[in-house]
Amino acid sequence: MKKLLREILGATKDENFMHIIENIEVLVSKVLSIFMVVVILVAIADLGVFIFKELFTIPYGKFNTTLYKVFGLFLNILIALEILENITAYLRRHVFQVELVIVTSLIAVARKIIILDLEKIGGLDIIGLGVAILALSISYLIIRVSNSKDAS
Repeated sequence: MKKLLREILGATKDENFMHIIENIEVLVSKVLSIFMVVVILVAIADLGVFIFKELFTIPYGKFNTTLYKVFGLFLNILIALEILENITAYLRRHVFQVELVIVTSLIAVARKIIILDLEKIGGLDIIGLGVAILALSISYLIIRVSNSKDAS
């Protein structure tokens, strides 16, 4: 009983506790990366089925109407790949790379703009997306300049 109590008290020391937390973070990151790979593979299969179905079931010349949906599915896969890159970068360095997060956000906003239906969206929403792109672009520029100064 005393040995168990000593082990519990030893685990609650700051260094040991932080080591346990780091191990949990690594485990969660690995599980997330596996799930993200599964999501990417399913998204690729979905894209393949969608393209195959659209190419062979719609009349000739009507493919342009579904082209935006195809672009949206492609960008979904790219976003998922960027998220996987964020996770693997964290596993390698145990640091979140802000530049990767901003790039992923830029891709997500670009996807939203590409698949945007201008007939259903108001001017205020378009202005909001523009402001989001501007803010993310400025953030990306700041991070890039900061990283290049650190490397020098």
